[in-house]
Amino acid sequence: MNGPLSFSLAATDGSARAGTLRTAHGEVQTPVFMPVGTAGTVKAMTADAVRSTGARMVLGNTYHLMLRPGAERVGRLGGLHRLMDWDGPILTDSGGFQVMSLAGLRKMDADGVTFQSHIDGSKHRLTPERSIEIQHLLDADVTMCFDECTPFPATPEEAAKSMRLSMKWAARSREAFVARDGYGLFGIQQGSVFEDLRAESARALTEIGFEGYAIGGLAVGEGQAEMFRTLDFSVPMLPADKPRYLMGVGTPSDIIGAVRRGVDMFDCVIPTRSGRTGRAYTSRGVMNMRNARYADDASSLDPECDCPACTRHSRAYIQHLIRAEEMLGPMLLTWHNIRYYQTLTARLRAAILEGRFEAEAAAIAARWEPPAPAEPPSPEETTS
Repeated sequence: MNGPLSFSLAATDGSARAGTLRTAHGEVQTPVFMPVGTAGTVKAMTADAVRSTGARMVLGNTYHLMLRPGAERVGRLGGLHRLMDWDGPILTDSGGFQVMSLAGLRKMDADGVTFQSHIDGSKHRLTPERSIEIQHLLDADVTMCFDECTPFPATPEEAAKSMRLSMKWAARSREAFVARDGYGLFGIQQGSVFEDLRAESARALTEIGFEGYAIGGLAVGEGQAEMFRTLDFSVPMLPADKPRYLMGVGTPSDIIGAVRRGVDMFDCVIPTRSGRTGRAYTSRGVMNMRNARYADDASSLDPECDCPACTRHSRAYIQHLIRAEEMLGPMLLTWHNIRYYQTLTARLRAAILEGRFEAEAAAIAARWEPPAPAEPPSPEETTS
């Protein structure tokens, strides 16, 4: 393709949007959920397994990959696509969220962040320029601006200071980014839950100009109601002709609510992390597969799902694998959860194209049952 990555809208239904993101490594239909491959792999999944779920785009992480195996090494080995056997688009997080979460291991200044590795204590330096360089070495189709993810709660003064620093870093990220056909840089809106700060951030980012825009600083403890309230005024501030990406979100309910408000792209560790801890997201809601109620249940995990966990195995078998701590259990549940998320976003897209988003969203949510409480581990599990 000629020029940077591009985005076009196929349909809108209210504020919900169906579009196409075109990148150097292929097209992605939106709304899209990107499985998280933090360290160059979607945990418990082969690349073929991820592809089989319908996923077309995955996420990698600058912070983790710069520490291990190292960005220069990934570059020498042909980039992240080749290293992890992923021929589709890749988006890389800039490391800003880890900067927030490593408060005890980092020192921040106006130029960047110096931090200790959580792996071996070694010292490292991240600046906007270095973050962009690392993402270039990784060969990310979508590079994210280096930012500070504002923690929650924050006072208006704290949020303003953090946001304005991120906007300065956004300008430096833009300047450092190397334009290539099919590649793009996304700016990240900050401002916590404050409308005036979100507006100031959106104006600064739009003035700089990006191929896409992310909403950052949410899903950090504010709760769903406050997140939706913030999205109500934040999303319309961003350019309508560019993709909008809500970082680190979320549950199926979060995704439906954010699509309703005009968001196009999502990522979250929930489906993979839940799979590793015995939780399944299904058409009937969340199921805790550690529970003894499934020990003699010969039925499918989710009769509406076509993944291997659902078509080849019973709930009883999956419950046994989880209780026995066999690695196949987390593998099957992760596979299923990612497939469920891909099916969910595909259903929402189809509904938007047909002008029936609200009806489809209501039909999906109406079938979710409250999750059963977890049961205590067996004696075998506590001693193994």
